[in-house]
Amino acid sequence: MPYTMNDYPDSLKNMEKLERKKAIDIINALLEEGYDEGRAIPIGTEQAQEWYQDASQKELDELKDEKVTDHEKDPGSQGGKIADNNVEVFFEDDEWKVQTKGAKRPSNTYDNKNDAISRAKEIAENRGAETIIHNKNE
Repeated sequence: MPYTMNDYPDSLKNMEKLERKKAIDIINALLEEGYDEGRAIPIGTEQAQEWYQDASQKELDELKDEKVTDHEKDPGSQGGKIADNNVEVFFEDDEWKVQTKGAKRPSNTYDNKNDAISRAKEIAENRGAETIIHNKNE
């Protein structure tokens, strides 16, 4: 069962409302990808905190209207369908990105390729998928 704004881990209770909403969204996506709760919650929490610090007002406004438990119903979302897809590492916008094939956005970004590869391999291993590593100029 996905987390909601009314039912979420205790560790999120001291977050700002939109920061919590982003954390719930990320945690739910990780759970759909096959992560266990013990790993999804701290990963989602950390990523949400980083996102919230850097989010523009437009991004915050968009998040206000987003329904964080509607992953399967969202026409632009692959929901649980991407859980078995391979994980790619590629260079874009001056950073290395880790993204599941078919996903709308990267799950992680890094300054160096080795960190991105390490994370991609971890995600792929959790799902029994392959890691696809691109060169900087591809």
